[in-house]
Amino acid sequence: MSDETRAGTGQTLSTELVDDVLVVTIDKPGEAVNTLSTNLLGEFEGVFLRVNEDVLIKGVVLISGKPDGFIAGADIEQFLEITTAAEAERVSRLGQDLLNRMEKLRVPVVAAIHGACLGGGLETALACRYRICTDHPKTSLALPEVQLGLIPGMGGTQRLPRRVGLQAALDMILTGRAIRAKKALQMGLVDEMVHPAILREIAIDRARGLGDGTRKASRPSNHGATSLLLEHNPIGRGVVFKKARASVMEKTHGHYPAPLAALEAVQAGYSRGVEGGLREESRLFGEMAVTDVSHQLVFLFFASNSLKKDPGVDAPAPPPRPIKKLAVMGAGFMGAGIASIAVQQGTLVRLKDTDTARIGKGFAAIAGVLKERFTRRQITRQQFDDYLSLVGGTTDYSGFGSADLVIEAVFEDIALKHKVLEEVEPVINDSTIYASNTSTIPIGRIAEVAQRPDRVLGMHFFSPVHRMPLLEVIVTPMTAPEATVSAVAYGKKLGKTVIVVNDGPGFYTTRTLSAYMNEAGRLLDEGASIESIDTALVDFGFPVGPITLLDEVGIDVGGKVGLVLAEAFGPRMAPSDAMRRVVSTGRTGRKGGKGFYRYDESGTKGQVDDSIYELIGGQRREIPAQEIVQRCVLAMVNEAVRCLEEGILRSARDGDIGAVFGIGFPPFRGGPFRYVDSVGAHRIVEQLEELNARFQPRFEPAQLLIEMARARRSFY
Repeated sequence: MSDETRAGTGQTLSTELVDDVLVVTIDKPGEAVNTLSTNLLGEFEGVFLRVNEDVLIKGVVLISGKPDGFIAGADIEQFLEITTAAEAERVSRLGQDLLNRMEKLRVPVVAAIHGACLGGGLETALACRYRICTDHPKTSLALPEVQLGLIPGMGGTQRLPRRVGLQAALDMILTGRAIRAKKALQMGLVDEMVHPAILREIAIDRARGLGDGTRKASRPSNHGATSLLLEHNPIGRGVVFKKARASVMEKTHGHYPAPLAALEAVQAGYSRGVEGGLREESRLFGEMAVTDVSHQLVFLFFASNSLKKDPGVDAPAPPPRPIKKLAVMGAGFMGAGIASIAVQQGTLVRLKDTDTARIGKGFAAIAGVLKERFTRRQITRQQFDDYLSLVGGTTDYSGFGSADLVIEAVFEDIALKHKVLEEVEPVINDSTIYASNTSTIPIGRIAEVAQRPDRVLGMHFFSPVHRMPLLEVIVTPMTAPEATVSAVAYGKKLGKTVIVVNDGPGFYTTRTLSAYMNEAGRLLDEGASIESIDTALVDFGFPVGPITLLDEVGIDVGGKVGLVLAEAFGPRMAPSDAMRRVVSTGRTGRKGGKGFYRYDESGTKGQVDDSIYELIGGQRREIPAQEIVQRCVLAMVNEAVRCLEEGILRSARDGDIGAVFGIGFPPFRGGPFRYVDSVGAHRIVEQLEELNARFQPRFEPAQLLIEMARARRSFY
């Protein structure tokens, strides 16, 4: 016996009575994913009313109508309408009340989870009596609110610790880390894991069994002896909370208030009970929703989503060319890195280098990336073997004729880049796209020797390729739109956030980063210590300081970049004396075991190598941290604005995404252009003019900034 109620126009919920179990399907019309909104609360009211009135209903199943997701969280767009903490707190309380009613419903509710179960989606599942998930790779569960400067606001800070234990819950809540299906089952986050094909059937069966008493709901386990020792008494919990707080402060330097607020909400639940914890959760949620940090992180969320829909060219955009076979020239660190992420998307890869030993090292590097994923149980042994089988090596150009895309990842030398382009072009198809992974050399210069310059562009990946999220696609006036959209589409397939920039020395990311690094070098010239420079910029919010970053990138690489940009932009971008001297010694940084810092055999960073001061000369003196930050950050910001002014950047949005995702600009500050808006263009110009009076011409304000300051305009 079955009756079915379809959702009306604009409705998200539909119901079907399968004998004595009500199946509630969530399927937000016109959207790729399900999100929770205030409108949906009213629809749930109707379901609750029906369940309470119909005594024949013995259980409820909550399932998604989307092919790849359960519930992706709250509708973030609704947060843009919130202007006060009180409004946000009210929204949180509404959500809490809804899930409290679901938890106490007359009959058991079973969550049938397939795909992403995030934020409010996981909070909804936690309020159900029973949770079943599929064993599909796309199934993941997380409370990622801290990544938007928020905290869980629908009971997540209270229900998750009681379900999986305090330490496991804090790890999820304070980091936003996603949990895969198998791990979720092991930790007790879900009660059962099944194949997607039988999810609905099993969920109905479990709801019926729970409803008629033939099946008991699982209880949270005590999670072992350590849990008993630390989590089941106030003293032990105090140790856990103290350690968690210290860890948050170490990682965030106090710049992100949301993890600390989440910690407070969890702690309140233990000291004041669940109801007290829920009140504190909603209060803190309200506070976090109106912080500047949350506004900046929400901006980055929307900006990233808008880039996913951006083909990279103005409308009308041609359809992208499918990339099924990739040829990579250069089996070094970057080439192998690109190959390692390509095979994971099912792309056949032909890896070329000058000899078999180099190719062997490239294969080992690819295997290393895949082994890390296998060790972390993110891929199976079969997938590991399948991915490796997609890579073939060659010392000539055999196999290049069928490549859809060729990526050149050889040394930053224009003569060498010309040589490989001249060699490869005769053996590839006329339609094959040719991309250089250069970080500095203008694509137009590389394309000077091309027979088909309309197929030539840049694809600037960041190191390490498998971890860094940005891809910078560089186009020249000759690059065909079809080549651009194909490179962009393939970059997205590889999991990258892609920005398209116009050609020029250093493009956008390298150029702005170099301005920042050069100023750090000037500070070394003036006597600042290595530690003081790095510490000041980390305290500002960068993940590492500029001197540490140079060691990571490679001092030799930085030296080559510096020469290219100094030639292009003159004294404004000339490397410092300190940097020139260190480059001339042959130190390469971490990869060579010797740079500004000392490194052990495993490459672990140690203390500053004091012998570096003998190389760069001069007495060390104290320069205020505020001046260090102002000079380095404004050098970067000013150069970013110049890139927009000159048309290198297509938009301020792309500039902010590129800086945050590519070169480590602090996310909680939103990016260089959001930073200008926060401080005010007029104040930025004043600071630049003050600095330029001391250090001409390095801080001459970009003309666009001057115009914006006069008109009191902002970028957003």
